[in-house]
Amino acid sequence: MTRRRRIPPAPLPQRDGVDPVRLRLPADGAWTTVRDHLVERLSAPPGAVDAMLAEGGVVGADGTPVAPDAPYAAGAYVWFQRDLPDEPPVPYDIEVVYRDEHIVVADKPHFLATVPRGSHVAQTALARLRDGLGIPALGAAHRLDRLTAGLLLFTVRPEERGAYQSLFHDRRVHKEYEAVAAHDPGLALPRTVRSHIVKERGVLAAYEVADAEPNSESDVELVEHDGGIGRYRLLPHTGRTHQLRVHMNAIGVPILGDPLYPEVRAPTAPDDFRRPLQLLARSLRFTDPVTGTGHHFVSGRTLQAWSSYEEWAR
Repeated sequence: MTRRRRIPPAPLPQRDGVDPVRLRLPADGAWTTVRDHLVERLSAPPGAVDAMLAEGGVVGADGTPVAPDAPYAAGAYVWFQRDLPDEPPVPYDIEVVYRDEHIVVADKPHFLATVPRGSHVAQTALARLRDGLGIPALGAAHRLDRLTAGLLLFTVRPEERGAYQSLFHDRRVHKEYEAVAAHDPGLALPRTVRSHIVKERGVLAAYEVADAEPNSESDVELVEHDGGIGRYRLLPHTGRTHQLRVHMNAIGVPILGDPLYPEVRAPTAPDDFRRPLQLLARSLRFTDPVTGTGHHFVSGRTLQAWSSYEEWAR
């Protein structure tokens, strides 16, 4: 059995709740210096790597700056602080619903990504909570789409994160969502929707494969309706990417404000926070794998298209 190599702790602090970048130098390669590898790997503007090295911005595991001519050392780790992208601030607060020494449960607004990725780095739930609560080791136990609002579970201790992630992987969390969509009086509900969903890397929208073995399952129930719109309760039994959005579209009532289903719309400006997707992670219920405590958390948010359709649609 090959023992997994232990990753050293980061020698640089977080910045705005965002971890420094960690790179492991590959075992294979013909680089003479660390600098040569970084120039090739980072695809940074000309001179950017040299400037970082000259300023001591790249460090080794002990925090010592990597010299501009430091020889390449296969398997070694280096760290540096990333340049944070210019992100429009998401103009909504993230609320803490519950906190103890093991977990934090937060109520995420629309438009806030769960974890740093791509162009969304500091404007994420994880970075905001780390910074605001003063918990640098906070980690996400699961994720919500950036456009979806509602409850998220975070872990306080890195060594316990796997236990909480397993709750979701093993489907031991009862999750309930709420959505607002068109009301179709001819649609027979409640119903269970099953299909085979595929989400390809680099492709915005997922799609269903006809006649393939189902890999997703959701219960859909109409709670109430008012005129042409309805409020729906959604219970996902699996966790495929965009599953609820795909299933609501498949039965003919796509969720209001969805930019991908039934068709991919042109992207909006990064600072356009109008007409949020009307999907909310309403509740989480589970038994704590560390303490044995039974938890049931409910979001305090409401979906705007239901409470005030005219205000949402303008």
